[in-house]
Amino acid sequence: MNTRQQQLDAFNRLLDIMDDLREKCPWDKKQTLQSLRHLTIEETYELGDAILDNDLQEVKKELGDILLHIVFYAKIGSETEDFDIADVANSICEKLIHRHPHIYGGVTVENEEEVKQNWEKLKLKEGKKSVLEGVPKSLPALVKASRIQDKAKGVGFDWEEPNQVWEKVQEEIAEFHEEVKTGDPEKIEGEFGDVLFSLINYARFLKINPEDALERTNKKFIKRFTYLESKAAEMGKSLADMTLAEMDVFWNEAKKM
Repeated sequence: MNTRQQQLDAFNRLLDIMDDLREKCPWDKKQTLQSLRHLTIEETYELGDAILDNDLQEVKKELGDILLHIVFYAKIGSETEDFDIADVANSICEKLIHRHPHIYGGVTVENEEEVKQNWEKLKLKEGKKSVLEGVPKSLPALVKASRIQDKAKGVGFDWEEPNQVWEKVQEEIAEFHEEVKTGDPEKIEGEFGDVLFSLINYARFLKINPEDALERTNKKFIKRFTYLESKAAEMGKSLADMTLAEMDVFWNEAKKM
């Protein structure tokens, strides 16, 4: 692996390239914080895909793309004299030192949970009115639910045993079934949301990341469905021309692969 000096040299090279691009490239010169935002989100999702696929070379590539965006934002900030890359780095350094008093102070912790609890308490001391303020509003709902539950747990608002959470899941499913019978779309949607929220909570107790679990199922379905389409094409048919029984044969083949 590279030495610390080689790492610093590589980062300095990237900063120099960013300076060149901002000065000389027509596309790079036009970019703003706002125009880069959706691209950064896209790059983050691509990194997430690479991590799920355990493709380390792709992880390296996507990390580079995200690092470029960080440097790009900092360059724009320096042009308006609001902040530069040193301010960005020093800001996170100070935050990490402050949030880890068990490393840089005299606080003693016994385990990971105490670290997380101290983290949330420190954030409240910094002026946040609620521990939930740290959950971005624009997060996808599934990820947001998981983060909300983590934040609440950090201040002690949580179930004690997994079986209590499972009982809550069953309770919410029963309530959902009752609302389905009424036919009221708004109430049905509300109860379905409660079912999802309780399942995400149960997943947390089982040490399962619900976002990762669902995405792996998505990938599994796509792989099997693509196989089904390819077998239909070999027969000179479209899926619309096949019966469910015919499709099930190939679906079961895909499951065995």
